[in-house]
Amino acid sequence: MRKFVVFLLLFLGATFFYLSFGELENVVTTLRSGNIAFLLLGILFQVGWFFAVGYTYRSLYRLFDIPIPLYRTTLLSSASDFVNAIAPSAGISGIAVFISDANRKGYPSGKVTIIGMLFVLIDYIAFLSVLALGLIVLFRRNDLDLGEMLASAVMLAIALTLGFLFYLGSRSADALGRALAWMTRLVNRIVKPFLRRDYLDEARAHTFAREIATDLKALPQKKNSLLVPLLFAFTAKVFSMLVLTATFLAFNAPFSVGTIVGGFSISYLFLIISPTPSGIGIVEGVMPLALSSLHVPLSQAVVITLAYRGITFWIMLGVGAIALHLLERR
Repeated sequence: MRKFVVFLLLFLGATFFYLSFGELENVVTTLRSGNIAFLLLGILFQVGWFFAVGYTYRSLYRLFDIPIPLYRTTLLSSASDFVNAIAPSAGISGIAVFISDANRKGYPSGKVTIIGMLFVLIDYIAFLSVLALGLIVLFRRNDLDLGEMLASAVMLAIALTLGFLFYLGSRSADALGRALAWMTRLVNRIVKPFLRRDYLDEARAHTFAREIATDLKALPQKKNSLLVPLLFAFTAKVFSMLVLTATFLAFNAPFSVGTIVGGFSISYLFLIISPTPSGIGIVEGVMPLALSSLHVPLSQAVVITLAYRGITFWIMLGVGAIALHLLERR
């Protein structure tokens, strides 16, 4: 059964590539027209991002005293990104990769679930620090508009909600259960006119809360326990900004530090809140406008966006498919 699921995921990935062939062709054409040395440098920075994410996950596993090698967390994170892209379900598909691996390796699945949720929270915190700088750049250049402010508010609300749920779980399983039950009822109330039934099980929310609260007690009660994974998460963001810098150099486009920080912040922001998997189609439309507002010529902004997405999304999508295959073989 597991082999069938992996085959199905790889088939969906091939279908995704086929349906997006037109955009992929534009990306390949764009990459061919750039300076190959700087594009290879961008790919090298993306490899750095790949391992920074792996280190982030490994440091979280170690917080729960789960021994796991770096190569496995990097493969798992890449496979998770691939699954999230071709089978999107609000990130649940990606976490399922880690839970499946935990079941095979005998790791506590509850703790691994918390690790996946903690990674999302830490990643949001690291990005919000960069986003704050990006919004300052846009504000100083009088380019901050309502859409970017609303998207930032949504991002902040998600991070605060997730952090608040972790706080409740560390204090009381009953309090977390009541919060999750309220969210369950809200979701059911929204989707019931369309599905004609409840989408989520309220009883399961209380059970899940008790499981999470129990496993959260295994998290070391130290103020700096999350400092190392947060540092690695921030390092991953720095590598992504270096990739963007390399694409500017590859096409000889003018830029400043503010341009890099502002352009990356807006593109990553809409990647996260986009309704499409990995922001496909949304980031490609928003990022050129963001770069153009930062005084990058629009024609160059479009080329830079295609090259940047080619490295950070399309190449990594292929790497994720290979990682999923390697995990299944091992």
